[in-house]
Amino acid sequence: MDFTHLNKQGRAVMVDVTDKAPTHRVAVAEGTVLCAPETLAAIRNGGVKKGDVLAVAQVAGIQAAKRTWELIPLCHPLPLSGVDLSFELSETAVKITAAVRCTGPTGVEMEALTAVTAAALTVYDMCKALQKDMTITGVRLLEKTGGKSGDYRAAP
Repeated sequence: MDFTHLNKQGRAVMVDVTDKAPTHRVAVAEGTVLCAPETLAAIRNGGVKKGDVLAVAQVAGIQAAKRTWELIPLCHPLPLSGVDLSFELSETAVKITAAVRCTGPTGVEMEALTAVTAAALTVYDMCKALQKDMTITGVRLLEKTGGKSGDYRAAP
């Protein structure tokens, strides 16, 4: 049986990782939600009617990382050993960083990117009554370690 990226009908298939040795893997991703100063003040001061924006966004990001394989076609389900989300607030932005860890046969880049994206969407959802023109931007992989392809670190 051919386990390449495309089957004989030209359709995508999940990459076979049966023979790949499990290694410790880490991926870190970031993204930003651009907001008005008034929206950031409401987030800081607990003035958002839906509740604690950052606490809910943190749970959403962790949950999304754990379920990435259900959201993104052809992703493998992975036994994540850790998901950490952090938030940095400035006058006009919420910067979100996610670090995801596991020991497995394939990397956790998609899980880190999914965690950041879900957290950013949650910030938007919880604050949309205050501001409709928020922008989610700059979602990217910052670094990854482990696996056959080696380490990666994005340019600053």
